[in-house]
Amino acid sequence: MEKIASAIQQELVWTQPNAFKEEYELRSDAALLGILKFRSAWGTLAIAETTNGCWTFKRVGFFSTRVTVRPCETESDLASFRNNTWSGGGTLELADGRSFRISTNFWQTRLELISDRDEIILSYTDIGGFFRRSANMTIESQSALLPELPWIVMLSWYLVVMMYRDSAAAASAAA
Repeated sequence: MEKIASAIQQELVWTQPNAFKEEYELRSDAALLGILKFRSAWGTLAIAETTNGCWTFKRVGFFSTRVTVRPCETESDLASFRNNTWSGGGTLELADGRSFRISTNFWQTRLELISDRDEIILSYTDIGGFFRRSANMTIESQSALLPELPWIVMLSWYLVVMMYRDSAAAASAAA
């Protein structure tokens, strides 16, 4: 596995190698940069691994959901993401007080993570896949100074997967 920081400003790809497993890989050409695995197809707990570390993401709450970010094997939050269903995205709040905005387009085929200084940190395009989710991702150069970059990259894909799960659940409920 290679470091995520080595792939800044490259075209990266998230893929789901097996349609029957909730496991995803982040790749730059042939190099593996990270893995995101859900414990179960129905649960919200996922484990993210890179050469920089291991983190867990878990969505909690029902009406007012949030996602917790923790280093593996600990109970202390590094950050939490609060969803804003009506504006298409939400806010990532770090323990030190910094925050990032996440926004999506109406069709949820694009996503951007934006700093509190209105700089794009990373962006997704071509989000899709019916049986196997995938997307293209670019990490912008100004993100190189973020020590949290590895887990932020992994969390952003977790949020994309959860967004798709929610859309599928809403579609099946409406049918």
